[in-house]
Amino acid sequence: MTDPTMALRALLEKSSDTDLLREIVGFTAQRLMELEAESLTGAPYGKRSEERVNQRNGFRDRTWETRAGTIELRVPKLRHSSYFPAFLEPRRMAEKALTAVIQEAYVQGVSTRSVDDLVQSFGMSGISKSQVSRLCGEIDDKINSFLNRPLEGDWPYLWLDATYLKVREAGRIVSVAVNTDGRREVLGMAIGASEAETFWTEFLRSLTRRGLRGVKLVVSDAHEGLKAAITKVLHATWQRCRVHMMRNLLAHAGRQGRGVVAAFVGTAFAQEDAATARAQWRQVADQLRPKAAKLATMMDEMETDVLAYMGFPKEHRAKLHSTNPIERLNGEIKRRTDVVGIFPNEAAIRRLVGAILLEQNDEWAVQRGRYMTLETMAGLSDDPIIKLPAVAA
Repeated sequence: MTDPTMALRALLEKSSDTDLLREIVGFTAQRLMELEAESLTGAPYGKRSEERVNQRNGFRDRTWETRAGTIELRVPKLRHSSYFPAFLEPRRMAEKALTAVIQEAYVQGVSTRSVDDLVQSFGMSGISKSQVSRLCGEIDDKINSFLNRPLEGDWPYLWLDATYLKVREAGRIVSVAVNTDGRREVLGMAIGASEAETFWTEFLRSLTRRGLRGVKLVVSDAHEGLKAAITKVLHATWQRCRVHMMRNLLAHAGRQGRGVVAAFVGTAFAQEDAATARAQWRQVADQLRPKAAKLATMMDEMETDVLAYMGFPKEHRAKLHSTNPIERLNGEIKRRTDVVGIFPNEAAIRRLVGAILLEQNDEWAVQRGRYMTLETMAGLSDDPIIKLPAVAA
């Protein structure tokens, strides 16, 4: 590993202009991250150690906006857990909270003087009403461009879910998908007063108008309006979220019987193919029928929807049986919007939540590894793969 003393000396000799401060801040931040990663792994980078408890897994590039200027950082990644430098998170949250507060203040008609005092309390120069308006306009343009962008290629897997915020007018709907390149993207969001079939139908149609095609499997909870919209618009196979299903099933198993029922049902999910999974599912239902007829009937009704993912490539099944991919995104949205409280209108929701979705989409885009490998996605595209004949040199 490079000697930090030599690296700092070389840096000082190389830089003698106004960039020196920025370079020193960047060097110090990088060394802090290396030390934090070393403490989490239990060993220095590239060295063997009996005390090692984790491994390094490359880097992710991040830009850090400071008063010394923009600094490019390489944040270490860990194989068995996540790591984010402690000195970045507070500033990122503060900047985003400041932006959100400015936006909300503008939307709610707070006086320019109040907004100006708020901005100055964060150590920034004052801001006029026209500047606040321009800031909101710039953010809205970026978010609208992102949420209305054309969707190209095939999207075999689509996750849909809803979450509810404290809003005077409505809730919010988002969708996440994996395209045939194996990468995740946020496709869109919409705001509505309820999860009625009409709302979901219009939302899905808006996605198809933007180019959504090739959907093979849609993963969601068992909301009747959503199920009807999926059938009407996408004509795709529907996968009922296994996590939500188990909660509903175990609610009727009784406190003492939940562990046994969960273990029995889990044996169907452990099968290698769809046929044996369905056979095992029916066998478990028949075993439960004499003492738990209601549970057996529920299993009969949900068999097709819960095991739909078994008909897709084995390599994908661990990510297809539930709405976990989008649940984590919804959790981040709730965490970041709780500071706002009650949104005044739909524009405020779209601005803040849209910014969070755009940020998440950008993070997925720069990840080195695909969510699903390109080789396993190849057979899911509606477009035939054309192979050119070999040409002799």
